[in-house]
Amino acid sequence: MHERARILITNDDGYTSQGIQVLAEALKKLGEIWIVAPNREQSAVSHALTLHRPLRIERLGTRRFAVDGTPTDCVTLAVSSLMKDTPPDLVVSGINFGLNMGVDVHYSGTVSAAFEGVILGSPGIAVSQQLGKGFSYDHAASFAREIATWVLENGLPPSTLLNINCPIGRPRGVRLTRLGSRRYTEGVIAQRDPRGRRIYWIGGGEPLWDPIPGTDFPTLHEGYISVTPLHLDMTAASFLSDLRVDPPAWVSWEPKHASRV
Repeated sequence: MHERARILITNDDGYTSQGIQVLAEALKKLGEIWIVAPNREQSAVSHALTLHRPLRIERLGTRRFAVDGTPTDCVTLAVSSLMKDTPPDLVVSGINFGLNMGVDVHYSGTVSAAFEGVILGSPGIAVSQQLGKGFSYDHAASFAREIATWVLENGLPPSTLLNINCPIGRPRGVRLTRLGSRRYTEGVIAQRDPRGRRIYWIGGGEPLWDPIPGTDFPTLHEGYISVTPLHLDMTAASFLSDLRVDPPAWVSWEPKHASRV
């Protein structure tokens, strides 16, 4: 482990969320903690980067900053500006108020923030906590410290992060998983506002998870912590190989005539 590791902590629930404060407390003995987080909730913003307006940073304490932007903005500002002289040895995003499993990782600001750290050259970990009766961040924080210690000592493969989801209550253990598959029962709810105009709410229904063995959802359902390695390369390698073996006609396409304006 680095003698004095620099750990950047962020989230998508906002700087004042309990989850990020519990996480910072759990990791403080591992090194120098920096918190750079959104100044308000930014859930489900995915990998959004603010390009069309300036960003403002509010210093709230020693190595503590709130940003009026997305989780990705926070990591970008931290690595490229606030910590530019000595980049973080590890980026940890969370602890998220709710799970980030299956295809939801594509929407998650929590996971995207960890991925931004990976893009900028630091190992990344995303940590999320299941909601329900007996909710607590304690076990998620304890396990985050354990896995952060391991990553600081061993590193991660290039372009890779670890996505961690913790069940309600005392976990039965840890399992390595793949991403699961879920469907929402009612993806869009149509209503009318007080003036009679049509409005829409996205994501109103309860998700239905496919009970695929070895994936994150059934693992959580059985009471285990799920650890899923994620990779930046989204190439469908198997299909790409099939296309190369038996290329369709469009692979040989060439323009017949120069375009005219």
